[in-house]
Amino acid sequence: MVDEPAGHRSRWVTTEQEALVATLRSADPDAPTLDEGWDVRRLVAHLVQREHSAVAMVTDAAARRPPGEEPGLSRLTGRAQSPQGYAALVDRFAAGAPRWSPFSWAAEQTNHLEYLIHHEDVRRGGPDPAAPRELPAGQQDAVWRQLGMLALGLRRAPVGVQLARPEGAVRLARKRPTVTLTGEPVELALWVSGRRTAAHVEVTGEPDAVATFRRWAAAS
Repeated sequence: MVDEPAGHRSRWVTTEQEALVATLRSADPDAPTLDEGWDVRRLVAHLVQREHSAVAMVTDAAARRPPGEEPGLSRLTGRAQSPQGYAALVDRFAAGAPRWSPFSWAAEQTNHLEYLIHHEDVRRGGPDPAAPRELPAGQQDAVWRQLGMLALGLRRAPVGVQLARPEGAVRLARKRPTVTLTGEPVELALWVSGRRTAAHVEVTGEPDAVATFRRWAAAS
């Protein structure tokens, strides 16, 4: 089990941001990620835009351009084509959101899963994905507690869906029949956020229920 860093047990977002920044500094900016249409450079631009320019983020959403063609993100990435420009973009993300922003004063709730999922987008993207990290038990527990909002979309599934940790903890479904997704909290977070091929998750249940669920998941 990985030791928990002193002073970070209630601030896992800080631990994850520091780890993500280290990965971004050593990554190839042009490398693909798990986010369709986004290379590493564009993913960093998204993180910066999210915390520093809500208007540009809304404008990009309204433009409804394909991933990789968002106008606001294109402007940010255009200024980050050189090694110096990319380093400056990462530095801006590392500096964090303005103090008045919810992304600063409510960072544990708003950023922890965001950083963790995008960190894995970088680590597991491309033809040679990295293996899952061995995270501290406390951080896995924090991810487990935060899974509720992320998993709301599973309520639309035609069968009940139960999330389970390998050691047995579960989040119960409200419908029958039920399928169970089993994995470490980080892997479950990747699965429910759409990174299904990269997530180490086992789907079990009655064969008909599993088949129905897989068809729904493939189409959603």
